[in-house]
Amino acid sequence: MRQELISQFLADNHLGSAYIEPLIADASFRTYARISNDDGQTYIVMDAPPNRESVEPFVYIDQYLRKRGFSAPEIYAQDIENGLLLLEDFGNDSFTKLLKDPHSGIDELTLYTCAVDALIALGRASLPSKIPGYNDELLMNEVMLLPDWYMPNLEGANYSSAQRLEYIRIWKHLLSSPKAAEDVVVLRDYHADNLMWLPDREGVQRVGMLDFQDAVIGSPAYDLVSLLEDARRDVSPATVKTVLSYYASQRKTVDDEAFYAQYAMLAAQRNCKIIGIFARLAVRDNKPRYLNYIPRVWRHLAKGMEHPVLAPLHQWFSDVMDEGMRDLSYFSVPQESTQPELHVATSQ
Repeated sequence: MRQELISQFLADNHLGSAYIEPLIADASFRTYARISNDDGQTYIVMDAPPNRESVEPFVYIDQYLRKRGFSAPEIYAQDIENGLLLLEDFGNDSFTKLLKDPHSGIDELTLYTCAVDALIALGRASLPSKIPGYNDELLMNEVMLLPDWYMPNLEGANYSSAQRLEYIRIWKHLLSSPKAAEDVVVLRDYHADNLMWLPDREGVQRVGMLDFQDAVIGSPAYDLVSLLEDARRDVSPATVKTVLSYYASQRKTVDDEAFYAQYAMLAAQRNCKIIGIFARLAVRDNKPRYLNYIPRVWRHLAKGMEHPVLAPLHQWFSDVMDEGMRDLSYFSVPQESTQPELHVATSQ
């Protein structure tokens, strides 16, 4: 049924005879394909089943970003009712791909500095009116993914209802901390896989932005965390230090110490969320490959909890499961959810 809808959508846009190349799916319900016509022009088709999610938020944020001079894909055609978009093709040069290629001719610091320049510019843009705030309720719902999906499948954890209540209490206190900077548009998945390098463009337009349909209004620290504490690749400590210093020299915050405390808190929030999401993908959605990233996320979380503001959370994890138990050998996927190709990497 979806394939018939896509075929008709392409035909309606004079691409009925085009070559269709499916692209690797992500963790969402969306799928993508590259469309090539006879004269070599390429496009991307986004297929988002409307019973799973709407493409309207993507369209709205895409238009917001493009009007303010950022490189979001141009939308050539849309079928909102059926969840189909025909998009500009930014090519294959994601930050991830370029940084894996020793012959790409571009270094990590250059890419990440450009990505931060785009965040700085985004932080100066007027706020849109139709996207939600990243409020305490949403942040709390996300952080509960760890006890709801990871902890139940962790063998030997000292986890009780009292420990769960203590986790909630700690997070409610952390999330109640005052703002350390003015709110900005937060793209939420601002990391190397979703950033494309467009060297023929100028300034911040060299950074092609993808996967921003879940954007909210919140702290500018959040997208910095997404960029620098990437679940899928290690960013060098030198790059992290340089980029944070560069950002600090350009931004306006209430107080530097408060900003870095908020950065640490949101890093912990995001990393707890990601551990829970990747566990859910393995257990509920039969996608165990995402377990491969969890050890890196644990390392991010452990390092981040060295910040004094996170001392209660650090103590909670020490009480419930010591560092040795964060090895994935303690995590058990229900038998009906396993796949034979599962490979759990305990170090990366």
